[in-house]
Amino acid sequence: MTQIGISLGGPLEHAHTCSRAGCRDEAQWALRWRNPKIHAVDRRKTWLACDEHRDVLAAFLTDRSFPLEIITVGELDD
Repeated sequence: MTQIGISLGGPLEHAHTCSRAGCRDEAQWALRWRNPKIHAVDRRKTWLACDEHRDVLAAFLTDRSFPLEIITVGELDD
């Protein structure tokens, strides 16, 4: 497999890595969110998630009532 990126923990073999602290698995999901107290309506932040951490990251955001959209990484704009 071709190496795509380098992280502090060594080479990665995929282009999208889960945003969960300590996870180096490939991300399949993009969680697009914003904090309405500090972000304009058109501003979105994106966290990436593997299958295992998708629900954990989504719960963190929804518990704070942040607007959230979950899409596949394949649906992300360049």
